[in-house]
Amino acid sequence: MGSLFYNCQDTILKAASVVVNDVCKIKPMERVLIITNPQIDVTEISRALYNVSVEVGATPSLIFQPEKTLLDFANNSVIAALKSEPDVIFSISANKLGKDRGALANPYQIGDKKFTSTFDYLLDGKKCSRAIWTPGVTSEIFCRSVMIDYAELSQRCKILSSILNDAVSVKVTSPAGTDLTLSVKGRKAYCDDGNFSERGLGGNIPSGEVYISPALESCQGKIVFDGSIALGTGTVLIKTPIEVQVNNGYVGKISGGEEADILYHTIDAAEKRAFEFELDEKLAEGEGEIYMRNARHIGELGIGLNPAAIIGGNMLEDEKAFKTCHFAIGSNYDNDANALIHLDGVVKNPTITVFFQDGTSRIIEDNGELTIF
Repeated sequence: MGSLFYNCQDTILKAASVVVNDVCKIKPMERVLIITNPQIDVTEISRALYNVSVEVGATPSLIFQPEKTLLDFANNSVIAALKSEPDVIFSISANKLGKDRGALANPYQIGDKKFTSTFDYLLDGKKCSRAIWTPGVTSEIFCRSVMIDYAELSQRCKILSSILNDAVSVKVTSPAGTDLTLSVKGRKAYCDDGNFSERGLGGNIPSGEVYISPALESCQGKIVFDGSIALGTGTVLIKTPIEVQVNNGYVGKISGGEEADILYHTIDAAEKRAFEFELDEKLAEGEGEIYMRNARHIGELGIGLNPAAIIGGNMLEDEKAFKTCHFAIGSNYDNDANALIHLDGVVKNPTITVFFQDGTSRIIEDNGELTIF
């Protein structure tokens, strides 16, 4: 049933209609930029988004580039299209959008914030566009996990983000052995709630998580990834749990099986590439050392909230699944810990306790079961 059902053009069109009409609320005359790759799944999804955008009276443009990895650069024509400042941006990629060569070397700056990609600058800096990005999406994932109750998801995200915004620190444990504490004081929680209808809003499709960047150098303890993890070779289901020691916010010893070895080599490659980028003037002078250091940084704690998501070896969906949380190694979302990588890893059945300024605490997830709804 799976492939026949999810490859049905009618089903993809229905899901695309939800994205265009309910998630982004695209209006007549709005300019929509769709960036994709030649692979079949993302092409089908992109064409469906294009066709539905035409139906609502928008002006879409569809642009193809070869598949990109974490360390590749986007095509110059893609960056030029982004610089046209479209109202809506869809990055429907088989892997990644690609890095922005010009912005890496000469970042955009607003106040004390630097933006190393035009995409982030338009969304989070200038806030003139709204966006969706779908790294690694398949037609099966798109159709299964898009048509959900967004009002319910929005309410869950609102409650959870409010709790995290009031917290000063968080402790995460799990049956596999995770035992990590981190500060979130002064940080803001982000909602990937499927409401991308206004300028400056954006997130994944499928939607369904609340995430926050830990305060710099605050993570302390141990993470045991036992669901799936994004590596240099792509997302893999974890056979042997990966144990990562974390000291003052940075990854130290990594142990486990084959997946742990690949994680180590992925981080090592990002560290080395940071200096190469600076030597090639793809990074500004002095940035190589910063990017190298942050390749081991813990950049995100996220909590999955999409009831239709499953852990199947695709991080785009895996990190949204109920009864999970995830941590990312590499860059964060507050633009103060830039790195060439952002490697999400899933922890199953976590217990998550938040602590508040007045000394009280609250368990928001208990052995994978959310306790606040």
